[in-house]
Formats: sequence, structure tokens, C-alpha cells
Amino acid sequence: MRRVCVFCGSSPGANPAYVEAARATGRALAARRLAVVYGGGSVGLMGAVADAALDAGGEVIGVIPRALELRELAHARLTTLHVVGSMHERKAKMAELAHAFVALPGGMGTLEELAEILTWAQLGLHARPIGLLDVARYYGPLVEFFDRAVAEGFVRPEHRRLLTVAADPETLLDRFAAWQPPQVERWIDDRST
Repeated sequence: MRRVCVFCGSSPGANPAYVEAARATGRALAARRLAVVYGGGSVGLMGAVADAALDAGGEVIGVIPRALELRELAHARLTTLHVVGSMHERKAKMAELAHAFVALPGGMGTLEELAEILTWAQLGLHARPIGLLDVARYYGPLVEFFDRAVAEGFVRPEHRRLLTVAADPETLLDRFAAWQPPQVERWIDDRST
């Protein structure tokens, strides 16, 4: 594992713990010599992760759609910034670059990115660690939803195990280092994606 994709909000959120967790994530990744791959913005939690990793001497790779380059204020100090044509290209490029994925608090975009990368793992398109940084129980209801989906027969137990949950970045990264992908049936051939 050399690069970790971080999905998170372009807003700081209402709880100061979210920004501190974003900074702690950036510092933890840099300390472990893991590059950050993220959405390329300089604001909100995105900016906090990037700034902390850069300030700690880490590598930070941003991927931002041309249409959001101004709205999300593309980060000016990144190691590398990829400007792409669409949100679809952004997600594909981030997935191509990353060896693991972490979702920090965020809104609909963060949830959509997490859901897609989980779905790709469920379909057998990748076997990389995926984690939720559950800061101040922000993702508690989502974790409960996934557990309910298993209980109700909509998600297989082995697919639920695709998602690792921790309250702090060090614990999550330790779990990633020890992570073994569950055996999942491959539903889609790579040639069809």
C-alpha cells in the first residue's frame, strides 16, 4: 500500500472534531509515507487533509474536475494535481491511483464515492481496503444501516466485511495494514467495465 484515497467534505462541518480528524488523517498518512489521493480542493475537510499531509512532508495528489476547479478552489501546493473533464473521470482516476480508500465525514458526494467503491469491491473489481473514519459517531447510522441490510438479506456478510470502521486514523491504518480481503464472488469481468 503506497497511496490512500481520502473521500471527505468540501465543507468543514459543524463539529470541530471533523477538521481535527482530517488533519490527523493527513499527518498519519504522511508519517507512514503513504501518499494522499483526494479531490484536489483547498477548502473544508479536503483542504485540512491536504494541508496537514503537506505540512508533515507527505505527498498529496489531487484530482479535480475542470468545472469544480474554481468552486472547490483547487489546492495550489499539491505534489500533483490532475484536472479532469467530469466527476466520473475524477472517481476513476482516484480509484486508479489508490491502494486503499477512507471516507471521512462528508455529504452526498462523499457518500456516493464510498458507495461506488464499495460496490466495485462487492462486484470483485478490486480487493483493496475500504474504511470509514467514524468521527464523533458521524457514520454510526450508516454502519447500522449496513448491519441491518445484512440482517434483512440485502447484503451478504462477506460483503459487509469489505468495510472497516474505526474512530481514529491510526487504528484504521493499522487495520488496513493487517487487512485480508474476504473471498467474494467475481460478478463482472474487467473487460466489461
